[in-house]
Amino acid sequence: MSSEKLEIVQTEYQAGRVAFESGLYAQAVKSLETATGLVDRNSRLGGEVQMWLVTAYEASGDTERAIGLCGQLTRHPRQETRQQAKRLLFILEAPKLTIPPEWMVKIPDLTALEENESSSFQVGPNVSFVKPAIPKQNAIDEPVDLTQVNTQDNRFIWVALIAIFLILGGLFISY
Repeated sequence: MSSEKLEIVQTEYQAGRVAFESGLYAQAVKSLETATGLVDRNSRLGGEVQMWLVTAYEASGDTERAIGLCGQLTRHPRQETRQQAKRLLFILEAPKLTIPPEWMVKIPDLTALEENESSSFQVGPNVSFVKPAIPKQNAIDEPVDLTQVNTQDNRFIWVALIAIFLILGGLFISY
């Protein structure tokens, strides 16, 4: 492969990966398809590009194309690519589970709360949250007068220390 062609493949491949990781799946598919068309599909790089294309197809909702390409990759000359394709194909062909709506956690949209400064909002039929009132501090807290604090020793610390020493002494004597 010429250096110009390899550079274009690398550029499109990187653009596809960046678009995929940014959530721009249609753009990722376009860049990765361009790279796949220019690269030797049986090379290591060709396998990598095609694996990314499979995940981009799936992320963009084109599961049939993802399964088809992944099936082709299970016969790729490189063992590593074949193994990855088999694992991914197993996942893609797995039955989709349906989750009842009552099992789902609904996260409220808090943007309206910040905009309206509402004091409460309703999440569901049985759950509501109340925004706690934030106390306003007009004055600086005054320092505590230490003459008013009870600092008399209640001798608890001495009783606890003696008990600890007796227990430890009993353990050492028993050995």
